[in-house]
Amino acid sequence: MITIIKPDFNQILKAAERIKPYAHRTPVLTSESLNRLTETQVMMKCENLQKVGAFKFRGATNAVYALSEAEAARGVATHSSGNHAQALALAARLRNIPAYIVMPDNAPAVKKSAVKDYGGRITFCEPNQQAREATLARIIAETGAIMIHPYDNALVIVGQGTAALELLEDHLDLDAIIAPVGGGGLLSGTALAATGISPGVRVIGAEPEMADDAYRSLQAGKIIPSLNPQTIADGLLTSLGELTFPIIRDHVEQIVTVSEQAIIKAMRLIWERTKLIIEPSAAVAVGLLLEKKIALSGLKAGIILSGGNVDLDNLPWQSHPH
Repeated sequence: MITIIKPDFNQILKAAERIKPYAHRTPVLTSESLNRLTETQVMMKCENLQKVGAFKFRGATNAVYALSEAEAARGVATHSSGNHAQALALAARLRNIPAYIVMPDNAPAVKKSAVKDYGGRITFCEPNQQAREATLARIIAETGAIMIHPYDNALVIVGQGTAALELLEDHLDLDAIIAPVGGGGLLSGTALAATGISPGVRVIGAEPEMADDAYRSLQAGKIIPSLNPQTIADGLLTSLGELTFPIIRDHVEQIVTVSEQAIIKAMRLIWERTKLIIEPSAAVAVGLLLEKKIALSGLKAGIILSGGNVDLDNLPWQSHPH
């Protein structure tokens, strides 16, 4: 495996070349009504239109294709109930190697079937971190598969950074880039890409108020674990990782928290005004602009619409009427 001691801008350029034959170069769209509402010129990087419906395909593909032939033959493994599981399953299928996915047994049916459709070999476990880790350790011991962590993996981080790289190649004059933060793979990759290609650009993280561990970690100067997050942004429930935290600490200007109402409002607004289907985690970045907690008025801001995988039978505005 190509071991990266420390993720950096150079590795993002290599990742961009490595994933080019497999990942979509997603469009950057803008919406006059969103610009008017936020008083900001907003450039939306549409990772909801990426393969598997999320930016996660970038990091997974980079990690899978960085393996040597001998390593790849052993297969890859991870625990995830969401977009990383689908991304790793598809990347592995493209390389014709097995992907062993540990999923909590209460994961939404739509996610289980998506992982299966992409060829993932699923093992179910109890829905807690301890069970996920123990089950994954057992599978790795049995199969010799290589663990690909959803975000705390250098190859994954630089793969995720390719989204911001493309965004800045298209719009080098951005004043700021906003990305949602859960485990920090996307935000840390975004920060490295921005620092490398356009050092003056402000990088801002968007996080649900009800899952504000990254915000608190930056304030404390150390990782504060996410203990009982209660947000509809189900892609942003994890704590920062040992690799992602220092990058975010050193290169991200600030993390801004967003209310649940603003997340739902933003998600609905993007659906209605732009006809783009985004998931709650992606709507957090839009919600940050709507709440205007930081002054971006008159500026040009890029936002990464991180994904569009939504349970259509359970839309937030049906259960949380506004």
